[in-house]
Amino acid sequence: MDWRSFAQQMASVARDLLAQDSVGSTLARITRSAVERVPGCDAAGILLLHGTRVETLAPTHDLVVESDRLQEDLGEGPCFDAARPSTDERVFRIADFTDEQARWPMYAVRAHGLGVGSMMGFLLYTEDEELGALNLYSRRPGAFTDESETAGWLLASHAAVAFSCARSHSQLEQAMATRHLIGEAMGILMGRHHLAEDQAFDVLRRYSQENNVKLREVARQVCEKGGLD
Repeated sequence: MDWRSFAQQMASVARDLLAQDSVGSTLARITRSAVERVPGCDAAGILLLHGTRVETLAPTHDLVVESDRLQEDLGEGPCFDAARPSTDERVFRIADFTDEQARWPMYAVRAHGLGVGSMMGFLLYTEDEELGALNLYSRRPGAFTDESETAGWLLASHAAVAFSCARSHSQLEQAMATRHLIGEAMGILMGRHHLAEDQAFDVLRRYSQENNVKLREVARQVCEKGGLD
């Protein structure tokens, strides 16, 4: 493998990832880059683990979704393990699904039936957070070499930073939008009921707590209806 050329490609991918305008487009670019740049990769996806529930993001093929669902049903598998926050391992690899797998025996047999020949999973993490797993699939046994693993790890490193940045930006935008919505709702209550600013906010907060409704949704209701029921 020409690592100088690959490094130039990764630099281009890194810039491209940071130029995406949403979390969804960032994740789609990550998985597409895996298929394009990692030798042996036929399909890719990102797996998030919510307790024992699996969420599949930006899959490039239905095979990814089927594999993730299988791991969720069985409670085992390399992608499942790679996404666990408690693990100390960063890379998981099954070189050949035609061989018996002692670590994930049920998953390996059934995944082979789905058409998986070999696969790798990489924990997506930064210094501050763990974000899930980038999972790469091949229909051919033995498709992923040591070079493939190195290439996948390098891509996963760039991907984690881009994913984290995109998510932080999205959260900031949502927070600003929520703040604006709450401010608008407070203004409506202040004008309609002759309340001070802190009193208007207290009305929103109490309604949210007493009715178990998020503050943002309470504010939206005030803005849409002009008040609270």
